[in-house]
Amino acid sequence: MKHSSFIGVICLFLMLMVVLSCNQKPKEQPQTTVENAQWWKEAIVYQIYPRSFKDSDGDGVGDLKGIIEKLDYIKSLGVTAVWLNPIYTSPNADNGYDVSDYRDIMEEFGTMDDFDSLLAGMHQRDIKLVMDIVVNHSSDQHEWFKQSRSSRDNPYRDYYHWWPAEKGKPPYRYSLFDAKGDAWQYDSLTNAYYLHYFAKQQPDLNWSNPKVRQEVYDIMKFWANKGVDGFRLDAFQFAAKDTTFPKFPDGFEKDFIQYYAMQDGLHDYLKEMNEEVFSKYDVMSVAEGAGRNFEDAHKLVDQDRNELNMAYAFEGVDIPKYEGYDLATMKEVFTKWDQEFAEDGWLSIFLANHDQARMVSRWGNDSEAFRSASTKLLNTFILSMRGTPYCYYGDELGMTNIDFDSISQYQDIAAINGYQKALSEGEDMDLFMKRLNFGSRDNGRTPMQWDGSTNAGFTSGTPWLPVNPNFTEINVQVEDTDPYSVLNHFRAMTELRKQNPILVYGSYELLMPEHPTVYAYTRTMDDTKLLVLLNFSKESSTVSLDEGWAASPILINNYNDLDIIDNSLKLKPFQAVILNIN
Repeated sequence: MKHSSFIGVICLFLMLMVVLSCNQKPKEQPQTTVENAQWWKEAIVYQIYPRSFKDSDGDGVGDLKGIIEKLDYIKSLGVTAVWLNPIYTSPNADNGYDVSDYRDIMEEFGTMDDFDSLLAGMHQRDIKLVMDIVVNHSSDQHEWFKQSRSSRDNPYRDYYHWWPAEKGKPPYRYSLFDAKGDAWQYDSLTNAYYLHYFAKQQPDLNWSNPKVRQEVYDIMKFWANKGVDGFRLDAFQFAAKDTTFPKFPDGFEKDFIQYYAMQDGLHDYLKEMNEEVFSKYDVMSVAEGAGRNFEDAHKLVDQDRNELNMAYAFEGVDIPKYEGYDLATMKEVFTKWDQEFAEDGWLSIFLANHDQARMVSRWGNDSEAFRSASTKLLNTFILSMRGTPYCYYGDELGMTNIDFDSISQYQDIAAINGYQKALSEGEDMDLFMKRLNFGSRDNGRTPMQWDGSTNAGFTSGTPWLPVNPNFTEINVQVEDTDPYSVLNHFRAMTELRKQNPILVYGSYELLMPEHPTVYAYTRTMDDTKLLVLLNFSKESSTVSLDEGWAASPILINNYNDLDIIDNSLKLKPFQAVILNIN
């Protein structure tokens, strides 16, 4: 046979084998079954602060149509759910967390038709929508409160907490947002005080009144019937109160959670809410805060409790301070919460939200040299831990704190009233302002940085908060086409999580707890084990690997290479690596 003819026969044979193999059914792959699997456990939640995301009409305030414009971008992130901060009608004393009408949309944000279009657009893209429900308190402009303060015998009087002035001044209660720290506000109309754990424009609702509870359940049903997919209960751990208002010990405000959170009756309210609302709809439920201890948290979320789906605990996110933080503390806190809920209950995993300054400025290093690597590291952490991850808008880009130098630049009521309180108490105001500049909530609320045009493409008008001056380097347009950007690393991590249930349901084990700069842990499920290595340092760090691990496949790496010598791995500054170590 001639050489050319032989080659031709071989080619025909190979082509036939390809055809035959394509016609065969694929080999059945073993399927991993997870007990108690739920969509909300597998969700990747993207939190949007609507005032700051995208302005469609040039008034300087983000709105619903602006979010609709960016739905394809949100989809491109790989997230599967959006938590939307409050969009209800509000006088905006606390940027929407003072609601005056729970069944209408704030005019700045748009209309109910806009909301319906937004929800439909999300669902078309297989993105679920979680609404913020603010029912520890309402606005003082809500019709309930207007009626309540009008006279002592008004039917709405008991919708709020009142203390008649003829009984003297009520026992002291601390207010988180009040300029004097006093949670009782005198109202001359009926010669009485009303209670507000937050600003005086946010009177607390009286949850011991069954009419109030039914009003709230009806509101939640209104939104659930529209098709929303979940509810986040703002400040709800404070809703139950001893309405005799006994005197608290002096100095209780230094640990007010012990006296304010999870008081008698709260679990009854949540069981009732579950029966009335959650059990009737396929919705996820999460409350802000997880109580005073693990027992409180378990009572909120263990499956047999029939209360909430997941805990949203603050011990982790509260670790970074102006003075810095210790990695050992981070390891200890996140590990103990994971281990506590390894068998029952479910956690939220997050490093930032609308009540915090920017993630990379608190947890990482926002200098030009390290911002990108450290943001990628932090996103790797959030998206490789057990629990439902919550990712805050702009953190997929590496947005940083803004540098304010005057209290006049702040919009946040907590900052403004906190400044007045500090001033009246004779604090060191230079130090106060430095701390505020580091930790203020306004840092996390500056406009989303879309491109390098005026106002970062957020608005054609004057933005309600200034745009961070670094928007020309940190924005979606710049990062979208850069394969090594923070944005594209974030997309790679969400895809990795979705393709690997082990990152959702697998067990977690801390390694090298004493290592001063590296946070290392494994995620294990069935026969698969992944190793996560995170160098929380601007210096290189070396770790020793078990024999054979050095040749393990790399699932993700925020650098282009990995320095392995024998069984030692030298991690570059803020390097984050996930290896499959089977």
